[in-house]
Order: sequence, then C-alpha cells, then structure tokens
Amino acid sequence: MTGSTRRPSGRLFGAGLALGMAAAGLAIAAGRRAERSARMGLVDWPTVGEMAEARLRRARGALTASEVAASDAAYAAAMRRVTPALEAHLGVALPGVVERAGAIGRAGWVHANVRVLARLFARVEGDVIAQILPPGVGGTRATIAAANRWATTRQLGLMLSFMGQRVLGQYDIALLAAEDEEPGRLLFVEENIRQTAKTLDVDLDAFRTWIALHEATHAFEFEAHPWLRPYLSDRLEAQLAAFSHDVRGTSRDMVRGIAESVRGKRDGHWMEAILGEDQRRMLRETQAIMSLLEGFSDHVMDEVGREIVPGHAAITAKFHRRREHRSRLEDAILRITGLDMKMEQYRRGEEFVSALGERAGPDALRRIWESPETLPRAGEIEDPDRWIARVMRGEEAASHVVDGRDAAGSPADGTPADARAGAPS
Repeated sequence: MTGSTRRPSGRLFGAGLALGMAAAGLAIAAGRRAERSARMGLVDWPTVGEMAEARLRRARGALTASEVAASDAAYAAAMRRVTPALEAHLGVALPGVVERAGAIGRAGWVHANVRVLARLFARVEGDVIAQILPPGVGGTRATIAAANRWATTRQLGLMLSFMGQRVLGQYDIALLAAEDEEPGRLLFVEENIRQTAKTLDVDLDAFRTWIALHEATHAFEFEAHPWLRPYLSDRLEAQLAAFSHDVRGTSRDMVRGIAESVRGKRDGHWMEAILGEDQRRMLRETQAIMSLLEGFSDHVMDEVGREIVPGHAAITAKFHRRREHRSRLEDAILRITGLDMKMEQYRRGEEFVSALGERAGPDALRRIWESPETLPRAGEIEDPDRWIARVMRGEEAASHVVDGRDAAGSPADGTPADARAGAPS
C-alpha cells in the first residue's frame, strides 16, 4: 500500500513538471510574440483603418463610391463661385488648389488621416519604444507594451469612426518637413455634408458652397503665404520631440489627467497638465496660431458668404446652434481626444480677427500673415489690443513684461519665442 501510494505521487510530480515546463515554454513564446508585436510600432495602423471604415459603412447616410464621385461636379461649381469672390476680398490669387478639390467618402477621409497620423507617430515611436522596451527587457513589460498597442489601436479606430461621421471638409496638408513638396488638397466629405444639410434643413448646394468657402480660406492661409507651412512643420517637429522625451511619466500623467478631466475634477485642459513648462508654452503658442487659422476662416466666411451663399445667415445660425448643443457623450469624447480645444479655437479666433478688423481696419488683417513675428502670441488672442500695439504701432506693453519676458513667454525685446523653438525667422 505504501509503495502503491508513492507511484501515483511520482507520476503526478512528473506530470506537474512536464506541465510546468510546457507552461514556461508557452510563456516564453508568448513573451517573445508580445515583444515582436510591441516593437512593430505603437499602433497597428491597418487595423485602425479597418475598424473605423467598418463602423462608418454602417453609419447613417452611407453612400456608394459612385454616388460620392457623382457629387464632384457640385463641388466644382461651388469652387467656381467661391474662388473669384475670395480672391477679390483677399486681394490674392488662389491658383492650383482649386483644381485639387473634390468629394470623398467617409472611408476616404479615414484613409487620408490614418496616413497622416502614421507618419506623425513614426517620428516619435522609435524613441518611445526604446524607453518602454530597452534591450533585455522581461516578458512582462513586453506583454504590457503589446497590450497597450492593442488598446491604442482600438481607441484610435473608435476615435476616427466618431470623427469620420462629423468632419465636413478638410484642407489636407502634410506638415512634416520631409513632405513639404506634397501639395495641399481640399476634401469634402459628401456623406456628412448631405446628412448635416438634412439635419439643419438647409439647401444642399448652398451648404456645399458654405463649406467650400471655409476650406478655401484655409487654403489661402497656407498657399498665399509659403512661410507658414514650414513654420508650423518646425513647431510640430519640436513638440513631438519634446513630448516623446519621457513617455513613461507622460503616460501615467495622461491616464490620470484624462480621468480627472472627464469627471470634471481638473482645472484647465488635461493636455497642458501632462506637459513641462516649455512644452506648455509651445502648446499655447501653437494654440494661438490655430485659433487664428480657424477664426480668420470663420470671419472671411461671414464677410464673403453674405454675397455668394443663398441663405448664409440662416445656415450660419443653425450650424452654430448645432455646434453648441452636443450630448454628454460627444463632450466627453471631444475632451478625451483634445478636439474640444479646436471648438474653443473657433470662438476665440473669430473674436480676435473681428476685433482687429473693427479697431485697426483691413490692413491689420493683411499684416497678420506677413511673417512669424506678426502672428498672435499666446495672450494676444484674448487681448487683441496687445497685438495691435505690438504689430501695428511697434509697442511692447510694459505692463506685461515680467523678468525680461512678456506673458506669451517671449523676450521683452520683441524676439518671438518661436525663434527659440527652431522656427524660421
């Protein structure tokens, strides 16, 4: 009996050892697969595109590719109305981009933006992966990194499917230095434009012209001022490099910041909370520029649209009401993704541009685009008189100078802070 009880115990021990060795082998293999997956990049971009496009095919108002292509003629007609009116108002010709305009479907918009996002991520992910997965890292960290890649991929797929049902038009321009020769394009997301016109109960062709006017104004901002594109590209490069410097601390702060932001427990935007002082300064300066881009476009839309868009006032009023009345889910998604900052840019930028026009006349609106030095600095968007004093009268407001720097973080001698960020002067 004693011997008979020992033999099964020995067999169990042997089986347990074999199972343990097999489990260890599987764990090692899984760890290696996880590490290979994590080292492939921070995001699985083909899957992002497939996820977003699959959801958008099921969205309300989906069109076939032939239906989208058939609307090209309508946008060509809209551009024929918009272009001469815009050129007359701005005093600048808009060659080239007019021929690079057309309708796309939601899936086409996703494809275009996945391509841009993948290029942006490619600029930083080498440094980020080197921090997350240094040589000889254990399987646990590799598995966590692979899980983060899986989660980020799906989050981006959901974000693009959300945005893909809302974006109406886009001046598509690559802002990375290596792509400076790639021309900008005007894209009109036909499914969303039709759906929005129906929701707002406005004439479709008039609404197409309204959208075309907004996007063509963005084209003017870049195509009529060749310095602007490399300037923003340089800033983007610097911000990406700074952001990827210590991704481990940033990731922890980001998760905490997003959670507190969604619960309403954080003052200010979560994006600023995860940045260092220099990075926050750069973000605020860039936000000032983006506010100008959006505000200038809205201002010109109002000025020119009254003449060429039937029912312009009604379209504008209905659209702004729609923008201001979002669901709690939409507000949460916009805040998590940072798109709420873009919504704020429209309001602040238009108020700034309108104030310049009223207080300093049309010449001030032309001076904005002379060079990086004449762009608004952080703090000037909220206080247009500071910009007028600095640019139109050559004055620096002494009341804003503290320790040799003004409130925008620029030296008190007027040298733009952008020059220190590597931007061309």
